[in-house]
Amino acid sequence: MLTEDELPSTLQRSSATAQRTWSKAHDAAVEEYGEGERAHRTAYAALKHTHRKVGDRWEAKDGKGPSDSRAERGAGQPGGESAGGVDANAGKQELYDEATRLDVRGRSAMTKEELVTALRKASDRKTAQAREG
Repeated sequence: MLTEDELPSTLQRSSATAQRTWSKAHDAAVEEYGEGERAHRTAYAALKHTHRKVGDRWEAKDGKGPSDSRAERGAGQPGGESAGGVDANAGKQELYDEATRLDVRGRSAMTKEELVTALRKASDRKTAQAREG
């Protein structure tokens, strides 16, 4: 199991459950595929079934299941589009509530797809800011 300082930065700021989920999946993937990008992608795919990225950290979802079309296809399967950790399969109200928490401008006029895109951008910005300092 990886130590906390070996985890990706967004996981270092996340709950112990998120860290454990990612680490266990990563360790199993390293045994199967070896260390590298594929092991990381597999670990994130597992994490996205139970957690969603909100801002600069991962938070538990209300229910288990794939978060986007890429996660629905399964790790290592081509196709589908990643929402960058945003739970694109969540309802519009839940996405709107997250957009409110992240202070996304123009959220009240956005479609569900636009909310997903805006949340991904907001999360990416928060992650970049957290990494800077």
